[in-house]
Amino acid sequence: MSSRAFADEQLEQRRLAALGLVRQLGDPVLRTPAAEVTRFDEHLLDEVRRMEAIMVDARGAGLAAPQVGALRRVLVYRLGDDEPARALVNPRIAWASEETEVDTEGCLSIGEVLVEVPRHERIRVEAQDVTGAPVTVEARDFEARVIQHEMDHLDGILILDRTTKEQRREALRALRER
Repeated sequence: MSSRAFADEQLEQRRLAALGLVRQLGDPVLRTPAAEVTRFDEHLLDEVRRMEAIMVDARGAGLAAPQVGALRRVLVYRLGDDEPARALVNPRIAWASEETEVDTEGCLSIGEVLVEVPRHERIRVEAQDVTGAPVTVEARDFEARVIQHEMDHLDGILILDRTTKEQRREALRALRER
């Protein structure tokens, strides 16, 4: 086995191990709205670091706390493999553009299924960082899509709820066949 093949195999093993930590469709925690975070302490920082590691290893663009079994309003995301992860605590959309765009999304909690989901093209999110300090994120395009996707998880909403009935039916059929 070449060193490249060995490295690829190690990355795949890490991806599968990380996905094993992510709650999957059918788990009731994914349908339960998350609670506001009120304590900004070492436990929260450890939770965010763990979520970032799982997201990176699973090769995801974002991850919300309910996806790892924590019903807290925390999400992490990154815009590319070489980009740093960012955490948002208690995020809320303060403004959203009227313009929307439909694009394909997948979800670490729903296997290898992709569906088309409409999202606002631009959003302004008010949140807190891991220390409790206020932050505002002006996001557009891919960043706006990722944040909206992860914020849906905080409210117990999945991409299957945002797509057409036809795509939802096809996605569920594909999941059953696997």
